Amino acid sequence: MAEAKKQIGDVHAGLREVKTEQRAGSCTMVVFGGAGDLTRRKIIPALFNAMRQDLTPHGFTVIGTGRGDMSHDQYRDLMREAIRSFVPPQHIDEPMLREFLSGLYFVGGEFDDPALYKTLINLMHRFSTERTGCNNCIYYLSTPPSIFPVIVKQLAAHDMARVTGPDHWRRVIIEKPFGRDLESAKQLNRVIGDVFEEWQVYRIDHYLGKETVQNIMALRFANGIFEPLWNRNYIDHVQITSAESIGVEGRGGYYEESGALRDMLQNHLLQVLTLIALEPPSTFDANAVRDEKSKVLRAMRPYHTSEEVDSHFIRAQYAAGSVENEQFIGYLEEDGVSPTSTTETYVAGKFFVDNWRWADVPFYIRTGKRLPKRINEVAIYFKRTPHLMFRRMMDDHVAPNVLTLQIQPNESIGMRFEAKYPGTQMDLRSVSMDFHYQEAFTVETVEAYQRLIMDCLRGDATLFLRRDAVEVAWWLVMPILDQWEASQAKQIPSYATGTWGPAEADALLARDGRQWRHL
Repeated sequence: MAEAKKQIGDVHAGLREVKTEQRAGSCTMVVFGGAGDLTRRKIIPALFNAMRQDLTPHGFTVIGTGRGDMSHDQYRDLMREAIRSFVPPQHIDEPMLREFLSGLYFVGGEFDDPALYKTLINLMHRFSTERTGCNNCIYYLSTPPSIFPVIVKQLAAHDMARVTGPDHWRRVIIEKPFGRDLESAKQLNRVIGDVFEEWQVYRIDHYLGKETVQNIMALRFANGIFEPLWNRNYIDHVQITSAESIGVEGRGGYYEESGALRDMLQNHLLQVLTLIALEPPSTFDANAVRDEKSKVLRAMRPYHTSEEVDSHFIRAQYAAGSVENEQFIGYLEEDGVSPTSTTETYVAGKFFVDNWRWADVPFYIRTGKRLPKRINEVAIYFKRTPHLMFRRMMDDHVAPNVLTLQIQPNESIGMRFEAKYPGTQMDLRSVSMDFHYQEAFTVETVEAYQRLIMDCLRGDATLFLRRDAVEVAWWLVMPILDQWEASQAKQIPSYATGTWGPAEADALLARDGRQWRHL
């Protein structure tokens, strides 16, 4: 097992090394919503960590934009506090922090005001001479989605989306949600596509930047023991779980417009499913990988009728209860939530990928808030042996082999198998072989946002979503959302805070003779 760990680790480290060795040319990053929550919690700390690890190019510059009126120094003070809040103290070197902050600037104004963009043009031109030595630029749209079209159209109107000259480029990073339904996703893609070429567009899903998610392809395609078994002949079913112990955390108004299916399943979890199910890409590059992911989504079985939706999907809301001896209110009592709301905080469902590799293999997905603990995991359940020679001693109670990939909080991979328990009888017990990132590698794990932003700097779109995948994912889930809306249900099932969801979710698997993995 130690050798297997080393092989998995060496190959995966090699994939990362190839990318980090490709030093990007310098550029300016313009962050729209540059003083917002996401910028302070994720973007700026990720950029500081990249600089600390000597991954950012020389002269790299950040211009934050927003509706507030701030001087450059005030903005640097705000970001200094953000770094102190979201970067571990042992990683903060004061001289390096001062150097990083010196490359931060702020421009205030309304996003639909031409004056804002004229100021940005002047600053970018100045920095192309004084700091970066080039006209390269990344626009990071860290704003509410309703503002995306406004910004994109203004960039086009001021001729900021394209740049001429060899090796010069403009790119745009777009945060999810990419629409709230199929039509709005198509409309957003049309607006973006009228201004930017698809190769310039980086739709970010931070889930895809997590090490264990990236390791799915390394595990499958770099190890001869797994891929031959990775099909309907050997795999019984797959479980994908994303559990949160927190509730809506004061964001009831936002969540009312979203729900668990839109917020988690349509994007994060379907993307994980595609990595589990995709065919081997011809090469490890953006288009080859994303082509195969799109093929998986197109092969997934849609559910159109109310009977199909009801028999394959469960929705529910958390009720009052306790987690770790702390009492919490139910979803309907949260601020900003209608007392008659039918917005789901939990969803469980069963998908099928109707192709040669996966025919009749169910993919079970569940996600929810106010569950017992925070954990994100993929579990691959293998079929039982065709003949159990130990039946006389063990009856039929031999657990199946399970390969688990824990995405968070402890990034790891484990394999459960059967072994003889010491003694005079043939008594079998389940044991496991485990690989943990923190134990196997001494290097500092790269946070998802840092990895993805650095990939954008290098022009590597492998871990970003392409237009077709976004639209096919919405096409897949829209019948479920439409059926739920059409049902006009007065209420939906509930589950007590601190439990693993409603009884209906357990029944979904029990009907197939299966049960959710105990976490």
